[in-house]
Amino acid sequence: MSSSTALLTDRYELTMLDAALTDATADRQCLFEVFARTLPHDRRYGVVAGTGRALELVRDFRFGEAELDWLRTNGVVSARTLDWLADYRFTGTIRGYREGELYFPGSPILTVEASFAEGVILETLILSVLNYDSSVAGAAARMVSAAAGRPLAEMGSRRTGERSAVAAARAAYIAGFAATSNLEAGRSWGVPTMGTAAHAFTLLHDTEEDAFRSQVEAMGPGTTLLIDTYDVDRATDLAVEVAGPALGAVRLDSGDLPALVASVRARLDALGNTATRITVTSDLDEYTIAALAATPVDSYGVGTSVVTGSGSVAAGMVYKLVAHRTDSGEWMSVAKRSAKKTSIGGRKNAVRQLDGDGHAVAEVLYVDADGDGSAGRGGAGSAGSAGSGADSESGVVFGERDLLVTLVENGVADEAYLGAAGVERARAHHRAAVAELPPGAFRLSRGGEAIIPTRYITD
Repeated sequence: MSSSTALLTDRYELTMLDAALTDATADRQCLFEVFARTLPHDRRYGVVAGTGRALELVRDFRFGEAELDWLRTNGVVSARTLDWLADYRFTGTIRGYREGELYFPGSPILTVEASFAEGVILETLILSVLNYDSSVAGAAARMVSAAAGRPLAEMGSRRTGERSAVAAARAAYIAGFAATSNLEAGRSWGVPTMGTAAHAFTLLHDTEEDAFRSQVEAMGPGTTLLIDTYDVDRATDLAVEVAGPALGAVRLDSGDLPALVASVRARLDALGNTATRITVTSDLDEYTIAALAATPVDSYGVGTSVVTGSGSVAAGMVYKLVAHRTDSGEWMSVAKRSAKKTSIGGRKNAVRQLDGDGHAVAEVLYVDADGDGSAGRGGAGSAGSAGSGADSESGVVFGERDLLVTLVENGVADEAYLGAAGVERARAHHRAAVAELPPGAFRLSRGGEAIIPTRYITD
């Protein structure tokens, strides 16, 4: 199988290229922008994830003989376009929010500056990564806040596609999960892995005691024993008898969790295993995790809900042309005007306004309507807002934090954002960004609105 990512795209990207090469607009310098008009349902903030993955996929976006032969055989584009694609290398500039950063409606999460030809064919690839990964990260961040410091493990590989499983583990880790069950995520991205045994291992053995003794012998007494295959009370006693006071943890995967957790904790303590932890893994989401806050749970394992974005499998991001150079060489702002799908044209400089306590109060986008890069802080002109939430005018603004960084320059990606090291940087940046949120951001109200407004200031 080819390692090229070139055909991970939609046909119309290449047919647009074909037509643009024919009418001589393909070389026009353009600025494309990735943004979301709204947040996924119930979210009060979004989390940028997938940036490092996207940069690596753009790097590998090459049309080899296998890809060109398929396009030729199927008559997708003309011979002239096939020749152009054979030499394709992205040579433009990509700027955007750091991975792990928070975003709000209208935030210019990623911008691609290149010729129309080079930039347009990256649309599907970039959106397929950012939409999925950011949705997973947004859901995971809500679960992390609901867990209130208790660790979470991602274990949803069997509930999504095999490649999506790796991406989900990576995104959840950036958003604060402690580990994953997915080994490829560990190998490719450095995400810590975990896992011991499932119910099949218990059912394989003649007795539950045989299964426990086998697992302890193989993994040591600090392992986690699954105690809900048959009778939880009996299994708790048996786990302590087999592993002794060094038993690391017991896991519950079904039943009335609040009642079971309390009962198991009392039973473990009565048997002298006060240090044995309790982990739960039964179809959890942010709401059930929050409902367990008052119970003696020590850690959580989350599967289906996190890999499906807790009800929002895509973040709703779009990739739009917002400016291009005219034939005379000047930049011109362009924008979509159709009902309910409008966009704001022009190059944007994004900052987050902070109050005296270091809490975010607004997302401010300084818009350069001419697209020539002159937009900056304090620009005069009209102001509007997108989204809703706390008004920046309700508190004094003490500072602004720049949000955009250069990710790719002249076609070369900044190594700081790639690989396992990039994942760790994204995870650390996410912690710092979340620390800026006002307290109301963490309420799990249904139908919530963005915690801060997005404001546009046009030069």
